[in-house]
Amino acid sequence: MRCFIGIDLGSTTTKAVVIDEHQNILGRGITNSRSNYDTAAAIAKQEALVNSRFHLFRQKLGSTDALNGALDGFIAQLERDFRAEQYMEQLADLEQTCQRSLATARFGEGAAAVPAALTEVFRRLTAEAPSLFAAGARRKSDFFRDIAGSQYLATSETVAKEAGTRYEYLLNLFDRSIIEVENRVYADSIRRHLLAALERTFVALPETTARRMQVEAPIKGILDTELEETYVVGTGYGRARLPFSKEHIRSEILCHGLGAHVMYPGTATVLDIGGQDTKAIQIDPAGIVESFQMNDRCAAGCGRYLGYIADEMNMGLHELGPLAMKSTKAIRINSTCTVFAGAELRDRLSLGDKREDIMAGLHRAIILRAMSILARSGGVRDQFTFTGGVAKNEAAVKSLKELIGENYGELTLNIDPDSIYTGALGGATFAWRAVVEEGKSIEARS
Repeated sequence: MRCFIGIDLGSTTTKAVVIDEHQNILGRGITNSRSNYDTAAAIAKQEALVNSRFHLFRQKLGSTDALNGALDGFIAQLERDFRAEQYMEQLADLEQTCQRSLATARFGEGAAAVPAALTEVFRRLTAEAPSLFAAGARRKSDFFRDIAGSQYLATSETVAKEAGTRYEYLLNLFDRSIIEVENRVYADSIRRHLLAALERTFVALPETTARRMQVEAPIKGILDTELEETYVVGTGYGRARLPFSKEHIRSEILCHGLGAHVMYPGTATVLDIGGQDTKAIQIDPAGIVESFQMNDRCAAGCGRYLGYIADEMNMGLHELGPLAMKSTKAIRINSTCTVFAGAELRDRLSLGDKREDIMAGLHRAIILRAMSILARSGGVRDQFTFTGGVAKNEAAVKSLKELIGENYGELTLNIDPDSIYTGALGGATFAWRAVVEEGKSIEARS
């Protein structure tokens, strides 16, 4: 099966999208961006191809009555079991890497207890791993570093006290090892993990032998189907560092404009707020960019700004929007500078203002900054499409709707649940055009 892939290397996350010859989206993948851009691109692409397999599983099984209405539950369980298999391999890798780091580490008082403590930490992490991927389990992140990191820190603190050694020793071993593990690509393990997950899923969801054969045969057939990486296009904040030739690179402005057009063909204006920059783009009815504006190098008004505020508030980034939605009083935030905003936030708290009201004011300040960029690009036209990670923040969306209504009247506002993949979708579409419309056949491997 010929596949066309777009990879968007952002400052915070790297995204990939896979489409087929008919421009249908097969899969999406995301990972946290690293200093090793080759690895970030490879992992995002790998995740998108895995997601494509699950899409094809669902499509194939949905065309039969083998699961008799239980398709959603089966696919969900299969994916949980697959993720658990992946996590266990990386966890074992992390333990081995920590053991190697231990061999060269030099600790002081209590060092004799460290080897046994480290072994006990990983024994407990391994024992609790299945619960992280059980049905209904809630995780703040799906990235290995985040999951393993939070579990390791909590467990090692307890174990260090019990073993009579210092928590800092165990923390040091994790810090020395996690980047090495995080920067490995486990592509050769995917098929093995999928087959192992299939066995676990059949145990969790018992089926008759005949029905199992009806389900197993199509899945193995899809596993045997090659997903040919026909053409790959890279874009994004770090596109200059992507492991592609210049022929396979497109600007993020072009990709976001085209991606928004593919998602919503009536799009005329695009606002993308990502981790590092804000882009306002005007496109024509064919998705071709007519004009654009971007923020300056300051991080105010971007995802990094919200990340800074989350750190100041000792909260998770995902908690800011819901907190701001509880606001009952409008507070004006004067500074949109990332550095000074922290000082103003502390001043507001000391004056007795509620956290939710401060958060609402901060979100409005971010969108006001974006509105000025939109105005410089040519204003807001119908239809208006909002993309990027910040488009998932309900408080930012609320402020945007209010300010658009105040300044431009009633317009159609498009927000796709997968809008964070807009740039990658544009890249995949450029890849499709390069082969199908322009006749190119040169592959770009990453």
